[in-house]
Amino acid sequence: MAAEAHSDVPDRFTSGMQFSALAKDGVRREVKLEEFWPHKEFLVMKFQGIDSISDAERLIGSELQIPAVERAQLASGWNYVSDLEGCTVFDGALEVGKVADVEFGAGEAPLLVVKSGASSYEIPFAEAYLKRVDLKGKRIDMLLPDGLLEVNGPLTPEEKAQQNKQ
Repeated sequence: MAAEAHSDVPDRFTSGMQFSALAKDGVRREVKLEEFWPHKEFLVMKFQGIDSISDAERLIGSELQIPAVERAQLASGWNYVSDLEGCTVFDGALEVGKVADVEFGAGEAPLLVVKSGASSYEIPFAEAYLKRVDLKGKRIDMLLPDGLLEVNGPLTPEEKAQQNKQ
């Protein structure tokens, strides 16, 4: 199967490496890397026991995860996607909502999918907008461009009232 690697750690992948494949429906499956090779911008991975196309198709869309204890140490200012999920995003003093997911492929910066009640926003996790990330406090402080939240999704009456107070 072809995978998009979100790791800047050289030689991160090794034969025999264990992954947890988390499907979009929440089903988790343990897989062991048999062999792998680069192909264009992807990494082609062959897992033990996955010997047919139909077996591999069951993994499409899954997120491959490694145990937290096996994660590489990151340089200051870098974050693991899994650490961002559940953080509350603030635009200045305005609480926007909680990070429900992080999506890749829509541009240079990954998109934080932020949920607040019935509202949902896609906010670029770009250094230009970022003030501070407090993973222990589960808080992301940003200064977003005017109108980004309105373009991205409607503000609730409570959000509009809070924004007008600023």
